[in-house]
Amino acid sequence: MPIRIPKSEKRTLEQLREQYEVEKELANRLRNAGREERRYLYTTLYDEFYRRVPHHSQLTRKKDPKAQLVIVCIQMRFLKRFLNPESTFLEVGPGDCSLSLEMAKHVRKVYAIDVSREITKDIILPQNFELIISDGCSVPVAENSISVAYSNQLVEHLHPCDAFDQLQNIYKALAPGGIYICITPNRLTGPHDISKYFDKVSTGFHLKEYMVTELCNLFRKVGFSKISSYIGAKGIYIKFPLFLIKLCEKLLIVLPFSLRRRVANTLPFRMLLSINIVGEK
Repeated sequence: MPIRIPKSEKRTLEQLREQYEVEKELANRLRNAGREERRYLYTTLYDEFYRRVPHHSQLTRKKDPKAQLVIVCIQMRFLKRFLNPESTFLEVGPGDCSLSLEMAKHVRKVYAIDVSREITKDIILPQNFELIISDGCSVPVAENSISVAYSNQLVEHLHPCDAFDQLQNIYKALAPGGIYICITPNRLTGPHDISKYFDKVSTGFHLKEYMVTELCNLFRKVGFSKISSYIGAKGIYIKFPLFLIKLCEKLLIVLPFSLRRRVANTLPFRMLLSINIVGEK
């Protein structure tokens, strides 16, 4: 498979291959681990990963405030429509916590739940901010306490057997009428982890990439009363009918891999297939 490195990628091919080898090794340990073993492996393996791959973008971005600010502003532009000053906000998988730290300026309380101590170390937290290290599935906040829960590029990192458990726990944490905003890459345009340079399917820390149809089924199984979808870019999003996105997925899934990925990654389809799901309790 030819390797095409985009201009936006600052690392060398050697660094990308190094991350690929490390990530694939650690991801396979997660894929093959039992349920109880995975409860501590998420933290152990992600901490090990960030130590072994110091050039990972989430670590280098911490040293580039301008790059952080751009990413945070884009996310805030989308999220503000769901929030008010009295909201309690929960981010699951906050990475370097840059979004959650900004969010703490706009809402009453922020919880940030992650599995890695490495990426969150040395962060100075405001008084209305609580950082929690979790096992990858539990959401250790009070039930019925969260106005808005949010994850961006998270669910694909979970073992498929753990995704339902975590979603259930997020649902329990939501107050009546609370919402969960889930952003994740669509597998029809992927793979999206480091293996996109080397494989046809995700073999790194994206343990399972989803389609909109699959994720909506998971949301309904957990109990969400309403599910909506948004399409757009750079923080500017509009509601879009779910049935049209699902129809698009049905048409694309039957195509051969190379043709499907080529079509799915054209601009209209890429916008249509990007997964921005909002579930209401």
